[in-house]
Amino acid sequence: MSQEITLRHFVKWLQRYGEYIDSRESYLSELDAAIGDADHGANMARGMEKVCARLAEEAGDYENVSLLMRSVAMTLISSVGGAAGPLYGAFFLRAAKDLTGNPTAVTLEQLAHMFRCGLEGVQQRGKAELDEKTMLDALSPGVAALESAAAAGQSVEEALQAACTAAERGMQHTIMLQATKGRASYLGPRSIGHQDPGATSAYYLFLAAQESWGTDGE
Repeated sequence: MSQEITLRHFVKWLQRYGEYIDSRESYLSELDAAIGDADHGANMARGMEKVCARLAEEAGDYENVSLLMRSVAMTLISSVGGAAGPLYGAFFLRAAKDLTGNPTAVTLEQLAHMFRCGLEGVQQRGKAELDEKTMLDALSPGVAALESAAAAGQSVEEALQAACTAAERGMQHTIMLQATKGRASYLGPRSIGHQDPGATSAYYLFLAAQESWGTDGE
């Protein structure tokens, strides 16, 4: 595929992410039932349904990547309940804010910068750090792998594969962690042994990107 990630690719990514959230709604809520309010799947499914509906209606109206990401952020903030809405909203909003020049396509280096800024937005909003059993445990290693691949001059496909693998490992790592943030922290040591639902939905962001922007997704 082209080493330029176009506005059309971003739309495909978000639609694919919506499909993952929809098909795994029950699974995400089951994960959340063990350590939270059992509503992460339903909340995320409601938000991504709104996002995908808006994309279907307005996909041709977005002039650049920043406007698309900003629209996604505001839709998620207004429609996703619990902590997930503000956190995912912060990710997309910061990614949009720090993308200079209002481009209709981005390079791998720009994409890595967008994801880094989005990660920082989540950290600032959630006041969380690594190994606290949150979505950061998947986001942070995924972003780091994306940056390393970009710096090494790898292809978009190779970079997304590396990011996806790192995010998946981070997601799985949450199983052995004790939660220290959010509702799960009330369980103390009893939160150990359960995969974090937020880290799982964050991993799907990378998986959807890999499938939408890789060779098979062109």
